[in-house]
This record gives sequence, structure tokens and C-alpha cells, in this order.
Amino acid sequence: MSTPNAAVTEAAASITPAQGKLGVMIPGMGAVATTLIAGVEAIRRGLALPIGSTSQMGTIRLGKRTEARSPLIKDFVPLASLDDLVFTGWDIFGGNLYDAAKTAQVLDNDQLQQIRPFLESIEPLPAAFNQHYVKRLEGKTVKTGKNKCDLANQIRNDIAEFKTRTDRQVMIWCGSTEIYMEQAPVHQTLAAFEKGLVEDDPAITPSMLYAWAALKEGIPFANGAPNLTVDIPALQELSKKMNAPICGKDFKTGQTFIKTVLAPAFKVRNLGVAGWYSTNILGNRDGEVLDDPESFKTKEVSKLGVLEHIFQPELHPELYKDLYHKVRINYYPPRGDNKEGWDNIDIFGWLGYPMQLKVDFLCRDSILAAPLALDLILFMDLAARTPSLRGLGIQEWLSFYFKDPDSAPGVYPEHDLFIQNMKLKNTLRHIMGESLITHLGLDYYGE
Repeated sequence: MSTPNAAVTEAAASITPAQGKLGVMIPGMGAVATTLIAGVEAIRRGLALPIGSTSQMGTIRLGKRTEARSPLIKDFVPLASLDDLVFTGWDIFGGNLYDAAKTAQVLDNDQLQQIRPFLESIEPLPAAFNQHYVKRLEGKTVKTGKNKCDLANQIRNDIAEFKTRTDRQVMIWCGSTEIYMEQAPVHQTLAAFEKGLVEDDPAITPSMLYAWAALKEGIPFANGAPNLTVDIPALQELSKKMNAPICGKDFKTGQTFIKTVLAPAFKVRNLGVAGWYSTNILGNRDGEVLDDPESFKTKEVSKLGVLEHIFQPELHPELYKDLYHKVRINYYPPRGDNKEGWDNIDIFGWLGYPMQLKVDFLCRDSILAAPLALDLILFMDLAARTPSLRGLGIQEWLSFYFKDPDSAPGVYPEHDLFIQNMKLKNTLRHIMGESLITHLGLDYYGE
């Protein structure tokens, strides 16, 4: 193996080491959160492998193909060790995480019994919740306060207590999908937002209370749901001010993951798409919440934007201008967490002749989401320790994980999974002082 050059050594030295305990705070400790936490503990005990986690099982090529340098990502960048993760969070249903995992019915009983004492040792805190924003759920353990500012400061107090037990912290929203919201005047500046907290502005949602509290404490925030949360100017301003990274929203798990694989293939082969019909059936709490039209609209908007950005119909009108894209989500209790995503795609090729592709993805929603959440926790913590990343606010290089990535104002987001993967790995190369990979490859064929 070649000796690291001076640039590599200097870049690596600028990143604060991952020493001590990394505290993971999760609003919404249901199916995804319990699957994540139970999985991390099972992996720590050697009972399972972190399958699906890019940070744990992915490799990264460094230098030329002929150099044969492709270490594991976790051996290349200074990520927190899984042994150093400590979990806490908030939930509206009470009980410990073993109870929550049993209710979620994602993991089998034998697996849960192996780590039962660990799960029983974690009991979520009462949550900031308002049924106006999630119609189908009723809270049992809910914070009360005189206004939203009071509730947000109660969250900050919870964070302050957790800080006494951990060295660094990350917050990741794994709660339910809130009703559809559009940006309002209260979202435009930090001053307006903080005034709105005191005035109980209805455009400030519970997820925004958590995001504000985390960012005020200098803690990175990631959003696993499609809610309007940190993708508003006020919280983006706070993110930069506090050097607390933020990223996109809505974990890219099942159907949209497949869309961001197939759509780029049609585009690069210049095949037209006349229609793309997508339907989902799922029966977990997510399905119940999305059975409400207002919450469904939030998810629908998140899922619909993918094809528009990938196909760029304004640049390819003959192929995609008349694309009909329909998304449906159906609550079907017998299916539980085992979601079915079914797609019918009408494409056309040479001389306009039609063809069809049908995809039926029988997936496990939380099994797909848990490794994404783990990667985001570790990479957001890395961003917070990296001088060239922490002050940026939006971490666009983490678009890989989201249905609805955030990007700088005036810059369209990348949805193509393969471009996103390149962006992620090139960012890791960049912060470590390694050369970026362009795949040009001409230098292999020179004299």
C-alpha cells in the first residue's frame, strides 16, 4: 500500500477524532427506531451483520484501479464506533423499547429476547405532540406547556440532561408524517420563527420544535419523514449559525429507491416514459397515519418530485414532457411492516413503439430504513467534526439517503441514486485529502 501524502495527512488531522460517547436522540421511537436500536445492539454482540449500511459494509476506491486500494468506509474516515452509541428519545405511547418493538412486530421474538434487557433499559421521554398535525394518532405521554416556545425549551432541557451522559449528540426524526405544510412568513427568518414560537404560530409543527431545539444546542438534525421541518430559511439560518449540519428528508427505502435506480437507466438510454403508476400497501403505524389525506399529501409531494428531477422534461420534451405520474398509498392492516410497492411503467423506444415494465417489491419498510438511519447518524456526526463541512448547513452529499434531498437555494437536487453515491464518496475522499474519482480513465491508455 502506498504511503499517504502530505495532503491526506493534513486533511485527516483537521477532523476532530470520534472520541467518547455519541448520543443519538430520536423523536418517535416506533418501528424504525426500535429496529435500528435493536439492530445496533445485536451487531455489537456479534449476533448479526450490519447489512444495508454503507458506512459499515461499503468500500471506497482510492486512487487508480491498478492501485487496488478499496478500504471499508469505516476504516477510511473517522466514524464513531457502534460501541460508542448511546440512545434516547421521545414517544407519545409510553413504555420501554422492548414494548415498542413488540408492538411494531418487525423483528421476531427470538431475536428480541436475546437483547430484551437492553431494550427494556431505554424508556422514551414524553413527546411534544399535537394531534392537529398527525390526525390518526392519540398521544398518551405528551408534554404540556403554555406555548410552543415552552415546549421547545422543555426539549432543550431533555437534551441538556443527555449531554451530561454523552460527549457528542445527533438527532434524527423517526416520528410520523405530519400534515402537509407550505412555507409561511414565520419560516422565513430565525427572528420570525422564534417570535412565532412565543406566539404559538400554527405553521410551526412539532418536528420543527425538535429541530430548533437540536440546532440551538449545536446538534446535527436529520429528518426521516417528509414533513416540512429544516427545509425552511429560518432553520437553515440557525444551522449555519450554530455549525450544526442538516440534510434532506424522508428516508429513501422501498419504491422510491427502485425509482431512482430505474429512471436513470431509462434516461441514459434515451427511452421515453409515457406513464408511471405506483401504488403501495402497508399496515404499520406509518400506513395508518398516511390513511389521513393531509398526511398523505405530505408523502405524495415527496414521492412525486423524484421523476421530475431525474428526467428533466424541459430538456427532453420528446421523451418525458407528457409523463403521467401517479402515486397511491393504501392502508392494509394485515400486511404490517411488510410493505408492497407495485409499479407499472409504460415506456416507449425506437420509432415510438410501446413497452412495459412491472415491478412488485415485497419489502420490509423498517428493515430498509434502519441502516439508512444508522449511516445518517454516523455521517452527520462526522460532518459536525469536519471543518470544511460543519459550517455549510445543508449536507447535500447525504442526498443518497432521501426521497427529498435538500440543496442550496437555486440549485436543483440530485435524485439519481448513482450520482448521489458518487457525491457521497467523493465528499469522503475530499475531506480526507484523497483525489476525486471521475472515471475518465484515459490515463490507463496513454504511452
